[in-house]
Amino acid sequence: MKHVNIEIKAKSENQEQIRTILNNKHADFKGLDHQIDTYFNVNTGRLKLREGNIENHLIYYSREDKEGPKQSNVLLYDSNPKSSLKEVLTRSLGVLAVVDKKREIYFIDNVKFHLDKVENLGTFVEIEAIDSQGVIGRDKLLEQCNFYLNLFKISQEDLISCSYGDLLLNK
Repeated sequence: MKHVNIEIKAKSENQEQIRTILNNKHADFKGLDHQIDTYFNVNTGRLKLREGNIENHLIYYSREDKEGPKQSNVLLYDSNPKSSLKEVLTRSLGVLAVVDKKREIYFIDNVKFHLDKVENLGTFVEIEAIDSQGVIGRDKLLEQCNFYLNLFKISQEDLISCSYGDLLLNK
């Protein structure tokens, strides 16, 4: 499955306030997922295998490393946690980083929210405005992302430009 996201990632010390806002907006809570993301060595973009209780995907994405809302071009492959996919990727590409996180997953329409607690990094919020059918358009996605960025009172200095894997590698 291929889709386009406009997304932000930010450090978050106010997850309780964000959770309250999401609940007041009747966000659809999908659950708490313990996810292990294994990043693999690739020449361009990022490739990770997500192993969780709710989400299990092989994810390839490319995006600029810049703070604030940014476009990601994403390819998802639904994976079976019992398959040998991780071993194949590990042996063929090598592991770059492993991210262990607990993630609360919420949706409001096409916008996905993550409240993350990442081992060895801290707490974060992610906002992903998703166009899975190619009908919403980049401008509307950017507008949605900026709306929630302001609603959650996320400051510029809390914005993160790279992936959790990159943050761990740079630590």
